[in-house]
Amino acid sequence: MSTTMASIVLGMTFVTYIPRMLPFVLLRGKELPSFWQGILKNVPYATLGALIFPGVLNFHENISFALIGAAAAFLIAFTGANIIITVLGSIGILTVLSLFS
Repeated sequence: MSTTMASIVLGMTFVTYIPRMLPFVLLRGKELPSFWQGILKNVPYATLGALIFPGVLNFHENISFALIGAAAAFLIAFTGANIIITVLGSIGILTVLSLFS
């Protein structure tokens, strides 16, 4: 491995490590206000939605097919089903739909 590549890997290590460790070091023993706790609890859902939604729109050449699958997944998840049931249910609905189209 060249020194340039090693420097890049080392730099990327610090760039990703520091933002992950700073909250642990700076907030040790402190409790965040409930407002900030509420925001931070929703970050994974917002991130997941931002990552998945563009893929839904580019899933199939027929956009209505992708939107039906997304709507099915949303409705199944809204009923309180876990992620596996949501994914399998959406796949099942799209499979049945593809058989009739």
